Amino acid sequence: MTASSTLARSLPRLAGILVLALVVATGCSRFKDKDADEGQPVEALYEKAHKSMVNENWSGAETTFKRLVAQYPYGPYTEQALMEIAYAQYKAGKHEDAISSIDRFLRTYPTHRNAAYLYYLRGLTNSSRDAVFLQRVWRLDSSRRDLSTPRQAYNDFQLVVDRYPNSRYAAAAEEKMAELRDTFARHQMDVALYYLRRTAYVAAANRATYLMKTYPDSMYQNDAIATLALAYEGMGNDALAENARKELQAKEPDHPYLAGKNWPDYPSDWRKLNPFAGEKSALDNM
Repeated sequence: MTASSTLARSLPRLAGILVLALVVATGCSRFKDKDADEGQPVEALYEKAHKSMVNENWSGAETTFKRLVAQYPYGPYTEQALMEIAYAQYKAGKHEDAISSIDRFLRTYPTHRNAAYLYYLRGLTNSSRDAVFLQRVWRLDSSRRDLSTPRQAYNDFQLVVDRYPNSRYAAAAEEKMAELRDTFARHQMDVALYYLRRTAYVAAANRATYLMKTYPDSMYQNDAIATLALAYEGMGNDALAENARKELQAKEPDHPYLAGKNWPDYPSDWRKLNPFAGEKSALDNM
């Protein structure tokens, strides 16, 4: 047997040994990375996770905080780590995980000094749950989506205001509630204008009236009055239509309806045929 033939027969075996060594080395490296935090002091783990938070490395922060909790299940660092996990999940867009983490914390520590913050964070998370990728790309209007999670967010913020009126989050919660009320009012206006366009004047008037009574401080209050005037005109009730116009004149004399402009300015039917146009409401030009 020649030297060349011996070498040729040995090459596959050598290649196999090299591949095995590479796999073992890679596996060891992974195990080393995985166990890099094993046995580290709680302060070191918290500092590492905190740096990840500062650098907006939400996934890395969540992972390290979870390792801290696993190694040190009790103590002030653990409580803070549990709250930071929820925040990192919220910032990463992992809304379901964030809600679960918040609820678990509140069940474990129902009277915790930071309970107001957790309820506020739950409100932020619930109000962001519908802000998914397609909504941002296609410019979908949140008021025209399912409002169940925004309503849950409203309840969370309401809880902060009612239970913790002196907390640092109460004022911010009230601002968020005002924003959500405008979202709910816009939804009612869209429905009222939908009925108005289809000459369902009684339904349009009912929706406008409901909006005015339920969300009296919303930014769509005067639009609801204008809708009432148009609905009453459509029903042939000139007296009620005139009353609505007078009320609108007193509250917003330069409203486009009073100025004789094309109000409401419904989107054209051609726009509906364009898949890239995004959603548009008659309210968008108001």
